[in-house]
Amino acid sequence: MELKHATQNLNEDSNWPITTFAHRACFAAGCAAVLFSIAKSLLLMNAAVAPQPWLESTIAAMAAYLAADLGTGIYHWAIDNYGSAQTPIFGPQIVGFQGHHHRPSEITKMHVVYNVYITAAAVAAVAIPINLLCSDPVLLLFVGVFAGCVMFSQQFHAWAHTPKGRLPPLVAAIQDAGIILRRADHAAHHRAPFNTNYCIVSGVWNRVLDWSKFFVALEVVVAAALGHQPRSWSNPTSDWTENSAMN
Repeated sequence: MELKHATQNLNEDSNWPITTFAHRACFAAGCAAVLFSIAKSLLLMNAAVAPQPWLESTIAAMAAYLAADLGTGIYHWAIDNYGSAQTPIFGPQIVGFQGHHHRPSEITKMHVVYNVYITAAAVAAVAIPINLLCSDPVLLLFVGVFAGCVMFSQQFHAWAHTPKGRLPPLVAAIQDAGIILRRADHAAHHRAPFNTNYCIVSGVWNRVLDWSKFFVALEVVVAAALGHQPRSWSNPTSDWTENSAMN
């Protein structure tokens, strides 16, 4: 009930938060961490006496891209289905994701900094120590690509809700190519029963995960082990359904 009230309050507020100095600082730190990882990796490869590990690095970059898509899917599934406004650390995100189901187009009106500052802060906290301590170019490239994809996943998500005509041409092109999440592919997540298409980097994992009932199996395990049923097992309510009158 408290989550529902918090979500309604979020939806009724037409004045979305503006970016603050703290938001911009998190964004800058995240971008710096990503760029530093990639730049250090390239410098180490160029300076290596042994043959440059371009093949290993290419494989690492692809693995990072795929891992980021899978990771965002698992995180998205967990936030959508468990916890409440009172959940430590994650409570505000849980409320935000529930509000997003009710009014999905609002994400397209937020500034990119506000969309990604939380993931940017997490990226900076994890990647900066690795950047300082690691001298393996392959690992550094993996970290840089993974961190960059995770950091901007919420913006990819926002673009998947944005009409194609409003997207920058480059964004529309890479979206059409399936490099980042397509609008049509994500649309199924906002239709009942609201338990598919959780991945939001490229969505490449969605068909595999949905076909294999991966998240359904996780939900059964969680319910059996902890006694907590996911929200997607309940009948959809207005908190899960788009309010078209508000868009």
